[in-house]
Amino acid sequence: MAIPYPHFIASEKAAMEAGLLSPSSSQPSLILTQDDLKKIAAYKAVEYVESGMVLGLGTGSTAKHAVARIGELIQQGKLKNIIGIPTSKMTHEQALSVGIPLSDLDSYPVVDLAIDGADEVDPYLNLVKGRGGSLLREKMVEGACKKFVVIVDESKLVNHIGGSGLAVPVEVIQFCWKFTASKLQNLFEESGCEAKLRTFGEKKEPFVTDNKNYIIDLYFKKSIGDLKVASDAILNLAGVVEHGMFLDMATTVIIAGELGLTVKNK
Repeated sequence: MAIPYPHFIASEKAAMEAGLLSPSSSQPSLILTQDDLKKIAAYKAVEYVESGMVLGLGTGSTAKHAVARIGELIQQGKLKNIIGIPTSKMTHEQALSVGIPLSDLDSYPVVDLAIDGADEVDPYLNLVKGRGGSLLREKMVEGACKKFVVIVDESKLVNHIGGSGLAVPVEVIQFCWKFTASKLQNLFEESGCEAKLRTFGEKKEPFVTDNKNYIIDLYFKKSIGDLKVASDAILNLAGVVEHGMFLDMATTVIIAGELGLTVKNK
């Protein structure tokens, strides 16, 4: 959906750098798409990046703008001695294409800053991530960072985790995935949970992650209650690799919306 973007001090610099606002425009009447809002939020997040940092590079339609911007600043000489740790094969390829030097957690076990998007953000800055399929690597990298900046548009804000009615993903091994899916669904029976294997294409082939696993998407009709209890219950199931609830991990969330950018800190 395209919305008017008003003159708003907190986001003006990011909008200009994203090429969506002219420096000479005092009262812009631009109509920006959802992707434009993502780009503005991503450029704002990149303002946290400093030379010499080890960066976690997120995956998805919002994070790709941050990766592109970091590459641009490296090419301009404004950022130096940056090391990127990608959270997916897709991000690995993009980062190389824009000139970001890459490494991994084995070489750099402490990450200075990670920037990524999210599928849901609750009032306590808990997240749902992984609808793009990269939740395991994202959680490994972002769990190792000193600061985790999340970039979203306001459509991702929810009252409670699972509140959008969209998927809360769980990565599982391929072996007996139906058994694991059934266990997951029964675990949250009181919340009206429906567990579905993620598929793609006309032939409905199972989606396979970068780690050669499947994803079971959980859909909830009601709140699942205590998130830490729910997290432990999921992870205690044999066959589960990881889930897409990122609890108490985000340190900053940048939200792009009709009134500009809102920055929320832990």
